[in-house]
Amino acid sequence: MRATWKGAISFGLVTIPVQLFTATEEHDIPLRQVHEKDGSRVRMRRVCEAEDAEISYQEITKGYEAPDGSMIMLSDEDLAELPLPSKKLIDVLAFVDAGTIDPLMFSRAYYVGTSDRAAEKPYALLKEALTESGQIAVTKIAIRSRESLAVLRVHEDTLVLQTCLWPDEVRPAAGVAPEGDVTIRPQELQMARSLMDMLSQDFDLSTLHDEYQEALQQVIEARLQGVEPPHEAEAAPTGGKVIDLMAALENSVRAAKESRGEQAGEDTEAEVRSLPARKAAKKAPAKKAASKKTAARKTTGSAAKKAAASPKESGGKKSTAATKRAGRGTAKKTAAKKTAKRASA
Repeated sequence: MRATWKGAISFGLVTIPVQLFTATEEHDIPLRQVHEKDGSRVRMRRVCEAEDAEISYQEITKGYEAPDGSMIMLSDEDLAELPLPSKKLIDVLAFVDAGTIDPLMFSRAYYVGTSDRAAEKPYALLKEALTESGQIAVTKIAIRSRESLAVLRVHEDTLVLQTCLWPDEVRPAAGVAPEGDVTIRPQELQMARSLMDMLSQDFDLSTLHDEYQEALQQVIEARLQGVEPPHEAEAAPTGGKVIDLMAALENSVRAAKESRGEQAGEDTEAEVRSLPARKAAKKAPAKKAASKKTAARKTTGSAAKKAAASPKESGGKKSTAATKRAGRGTAKKTAAKKTAKRASA
């Protein structure tokens, strides 16, 4: 492995001669730019605007365009001699908890190795101190004409330097998240946590791989063989459908259990269903209340008529008339109750 940077780590009066090695690599299938008409390569040429002629890479240098349009030339020597201590020194500024730096700021990673035998003991000391404290070291480093914020941390018994963006290079997230008021029920939160636990059991990050590259390779192989390449199945439309969140969570937990060969319990039995659209408020309650008032007035009237028929009039025609009136009152009362019942239904 070839070193990409050589210098030293410095914290306090301790200096550790080190060198950096690129810790990551991206794998992909190289695709060329070609002319669609005949499939020939399309190449980029470096052309001088003033001479309208192609020039070699050795004739190219860097320049800064001033506001007035003039160009300020910067040679490799100018960039190499910048008065910047971090060009050859990783100066530890502070030690902070590992969770202090947001992963959003992380950029490229480098393995840190020693440059000579004398650096082995201070290297091991720094590594052990970071491991026991659970902290990371905040530093600055200049690599390839750019100074970056960086952190030193431990990874698999090796020091790793991870370059970071500067705080003002991270865009604010204001206005991205939904701003509406959302109420989360305790049952929904509990079911979401259950789903998180189910998906996290026996998870092995090392088993993941790049499926895009595999799919691209299948298409290339099909083209080489002169057959139709595989295509992605059409996804079912999901727009415009309101899903019962609780039911979706319950089904997700059940599916996760079944995929692990476990028996789903009754508490996860549910179906994903569309929520009914909200309708305008009905006036049935008002009718119901009015019916109750009408029934109450009729009942009161019947009671008054009964009271008017005193015991003295219990005999003869008056008694018979009172009995009939009482019967009619009872019938009216029964009819009012039936009317109120139908209105409430």
